[in-house]
Amino acid sequence: MNWGATTLVGVFGVLWIGVVVFAVAEGPMWARLGQGAFGGFLIGWALHKAALLLRATRPRSPARHRRVKV
Repeated sequence: MNWGATTLVGVFGVLWIGVVVFAVAEGPMWARLGQGAFGGFLIGWALHKAALLLRATRPRSPARHRRVKV
């Protein structure tokens, strides 16, 4: 995953909550709660992936192998 995909999912989650939950006020409450939970899941996933992308990656040390004597 890269920053573009993570940002796209996060923005989509915010738009999902704004449009689907608040624009459809006539729908049943359980449907609005379900849609809000899905939007929250998308936002949470994007924040989790952003935290993973921000995490410092340490260069790995080369593998140390024993010399094989023939």
